[in-house]
Amino acid sequence: MNNLLRLIGRRLIALPIMIFGVTILVFFVMALSPIDQAYSVLGENASEEQVNQYREDHGLNDPVIVQYGNYMAGLFQGDMGTYGAANASVAERVSQALPVTLQLTFFGLIIAVFFAVILGVVSALYRDRWPDQIIRVFSIACIATPSFWLAVLFILLFSSMLHVLPASGDLPPLFTDPAGWLARMAMPAIALAVPVTGQLTRVIRTSMVEELDRDYVRTALGAGIPKSVVVARNVLRNALITPVTVLGLRVGYLIGGAVVIEVIFNLPGMGMAILSGIQSSYTMLVQGVVLVVAITFIVVNIIVDMLYILIDPRIRTV
Repeated sequence: MNNLLRLIGRRLIALPIMIFGVTILVFFVMALSPIDQAYSVLGENASEEQVNQYREDHGLNDPVIVQYGNYMAGLFQGDMGTYGAANASVAERVSQALPVTLQLTFFGLIIAVFFAVILGVVSALYRDRWPDQIIRVFSIACIATPSFWLAVLFILLFSSMLHVLPASGDLPPLFTDPAGWLARMAMPAIALAVPVTGQLTRVIRTSMVEELDRDYVRTALGAGIPKSVVVARNVLRNALITPVTVLGLRVGYLIGGAVVIEVIFNLPGMGMAILSGIQSSYTMLVQGVVLVVAITFIVVNIIVDMLYILIDPRIRTV
């Protein structure tokens, strides 16, 4: 138990350090941007006096270190700055966009895990036979298929040709209109999940094969226990320990991929927020969205890492 608590404590200690490093990286990269925040807000026709006054009011004339300190002080208070001529709140825009990205990410994750477990188990049980060969080709094809290219094909097939799924439009609320939400999210979630499905299928198949070759499986089968019982109760549970670690990295991939998929399907998530910030040269908006996406990636991976520690008894003795 002491070893387990020590390992979890290390992850918790590393969390604020990594978040602090991300804030430094994002802020100073954006500080090196050639975009003048004053002109992006006031417009190219703004006078020199207006530009200087804006820079003075928003601390843009201060040294970069001072600006970073002011930015961090605002973050601790929940203030991520403003953007645009109307001084819209970055935090408010992020709070509206982040739930959409998380919904897409976890819907895609559910699809990927569901099909990967089925295909991986079937492939391992029929090792080196025709089902295994077919699933192997399918999984490799999934890995090699870019999500954005698949998204375009889905739009052409299901939206332009068959007219069965919407490719754009408002996103209905999940709990008030689940059917509309599912129809709007189906194509982007599947496009996002396909490469991850192929990767997890190969990992689960390999892990299952290793477990099926262990002595306890042969002993249980020799004792007359049905193979389905051994696979369901022992082999599958032990084999899924390794894919859990891979899943943590794949969640981060899904979050990053969701940002691109949202732009293709015009979903009001973090991807559209970044795109609008780049197109309008809103430095603070881009900075805030990128920071939140990076922190979400770190937090999710550490949570998955801690879950892996909790479910794998072998780590507790390290």
